[in-house]
Amino acid sequence: MLLVSPRVWGPQKDLWAPQVGQWPTPTSCSAALNLRCKVHQKQEAGTDKGFEPHTPFLAHHCPRLWNGGVIHLAWAHGSLSGVKLGFRVGLVGGGGGDSMGHTGAPQVLLLPGLCLDPAPCPWQPGSPALLPRTVTPTCSPQDPPLSAVVPQPVMEGDSPLQLRVFDLNCWGIRYLSKRRQERVELIGDMLCQEGFDLVLLQEVWSEKDYSNLKAKLGGHYPFSHYFRRFHILDTLLYQYSLNGYPYMLQHGDWFCGKSVGLVVMKISGILFNVYITHLHAEYCREKDAYLPHRLVQAWELAQFIRHTSKAADVVLLGGDLNMHPGDVGIRLLRGWTGLRDAFAEAMRFEGCEDGCTLIPKNCFTDKAELLPFPLGIRIDYILYKAIPSFVVKCKELKTTTGTAPGMDIPFSDHEAVMATLHIKRQGQAAGDTLGTAEPMMADVVTEARTEVGVGLRAAQRQRYSTGRMAVLALLLLLVQAAAALGTLVGLGTEQPFPKLSFSLLAFAAIGILLLATSLYLFHTMEVKMLQGTEEQMQMALRTLQEHPRDS
Repeated sequence: MLLVSPRVWGPQKDLWAPQVGQWPTPTSCSAALNLRCKVHQKQEAGTDKGFEPHTPFLAHHCPRLWNGGVIHLAWAHGSLSGVKLGFRVGLVGGGGGDSMGHTGAPQVLLLPGLCLDPAPCPWQPGSPALLPRTVTPTCSPQDPPLSAVVPQPVMEGDSPLQLRVFDLNCWGIRYLSKRRQERVELIGDMLCQEGFDLVLLQEVWSEKDYSNLKAKLGGHYPFSHYFRRFHILDTLLYQYSLNGYPYMLQHGDWFCGKSVGLVVMKISGILFNVYITHLHAEYCREKDAYLPHRLVQAWELAQFIRHTSKAADVVLLGGDLNMHPGDVGIRLLRGWTGLRDAFAEAMRFEGCEDGCTLIPKNCFTDKAELLPFPLGIRIDYILYKAIPSFVVKCKELKTTTGTAPGMDIPFSDHEAVMATLHIKRQGQAAGDTLGTAEPMMADVVTEARTEVGVGLRAAQRQRYSTGRMAVLALLLLLVQAAAALGTLVGLGTEQPFPKLSFSLLAFAAIGILLLATSLYLFHTMEVKMLQGTEEQMQMALRTLQEHPRDS
C-alpha cells in the first residue's frame, strides 16, 4: 500500500498572472496557443453576439500542451481585465471530473495581457466570461516544448526538494496478528500527525484495514494505491516466480504471493519510480530452506528495477527485504541496481542501535529467533539512487523504538523506518548511471548462483521423490483394480480383502496419487524457475567478466 501526500504534487492555489515582463518574450510558436474561443455578450434584450478571435497566449504549468494535444477549457475564473485570466483544465480522454473541471489534472495559465498577436487583445475590463470550448495548440512537433521557453516550477533556485519517506511492515494478518485493529488505528493517527510525503506499508492484508486507513488519511494523503489505478502516472505489479512451499502451512508465505509493486509519479518535475516489496521470510538462519527462493526473488527484484527504471530520474525502494545488510541477497540487489542504503548514507541517525527494525524489546517479536542477535536485526530498508543530473542525500534517518508514544504497544512487530531525502538537480556529472553495477559484482553473482544451484539440486531430489510416490500410488490402484475386476468375472472364489478395507485403501491410493502428482508438478515448476535464474546469473557473470563496463 502506498500513500502520497498532496505536497509532492504541488500546491493547489488559485491561478494567477505575473506582471508583464516577468517572463521572457517567447520566440517560438511553442510558447503560444492559438486559442479559438467564443465570447458571448448578453444584451439587455436577451440576444447574444459573439465573435471568434484567434489569440495566442503564453501558457504555463503544462508542458504537455505543445505536442499536438487537445485540451478542454472546463471553467474560466479570475479577472478579465487583459492582465489575468485563468482556466482549470483536464486532458481529453483523461480521468473524470465534475462540471467545474476539477479533475486533478495540471493547471494552465493563459495570459491575455501577454498576447503575441499584433492585434489588440479582445478582452477588455468588464468583458463577459468565456464559455467552455476546446482548443488545440498549433505548434508543430518540431518546435521545442514549452518548458524550453517558459521557466517550469520544478525547484526554486538551488534549493533541494525535501522528501519524507515512511516505511513499515504493519503485521496486519487477520485473525493471527495481535491487537491488529488497535495498531492500525495508531498507525493512521501517527501518519496524520507526521505528514510524510510517501508512505510505504506492507502486510495490510485486510481490505477493511485498508479502507479504514484510506478514510482516515484521505485529507492528508489523497493519492493512495492498493495496486489499483488512482491519481498516479502509472503502476505495475510483478509477482515473484518462487515463494516458498504450499505444504509449509505454518509459514504461509506461499499463500500470500509475494510481489513487487511499482508506482511512477512526477514530483516537482522529477520523475520518480517508487518500488515497494516484501520478500520471503528467513525463519531459521542456521538451516535456511528458503534461501534459494529468496535469492530468486532478490534477483527478479533487481532485474525488475534495472529494466523498468531507465526513464526515471530518481528510484526509491522500500520494504521488508528479510535479509541482513551483509547477506548475499542484499549485496546482489544493491550491486546489480546501484541502489544506496539510506541507513549507511544518513548524515544523522536516531533510533534503534545499528538501525535494527526487529528488536527483542518489542513485545510482538519472537524472542527465541533473536537470541543470537541481542540488539536485533535490520531487515527493513529504504534504498535510493538517481541519474547523474540529480544528487540524492539522506539528511536524516529515524526508526521507532518499541512502544508507540504514550501507548503500551508498538505499531507492529517491526520498527518503522523514516528517511528525509534531499534531491537536488545538478549539472551532468561523471559517475555510475542507473544501470551500472558496482565493482566486484562478479564475486557476488557467483556466490548467489552457487546458492541457487544448491536449491536447484534439492528441488530435483524433491521432484524425483514425489514422482516416485505418484508412480507407486498408481501401481497400487492398478493392483486393486485388477483384483476387483477378477472378483467380478469370477476368477476368485471370494473377496481377498474386506470391502471396507479395500475401499479405504483405494481412497488412500487416490489421495496419495493426487497429492504426489500436485507436488511433482510444483517441484517441476520450481526446478524450471531455479534453472532459469541460474542461467540468467551465468549470462550476467559472463558479461561481467568479458565486458565489465557494459554491465
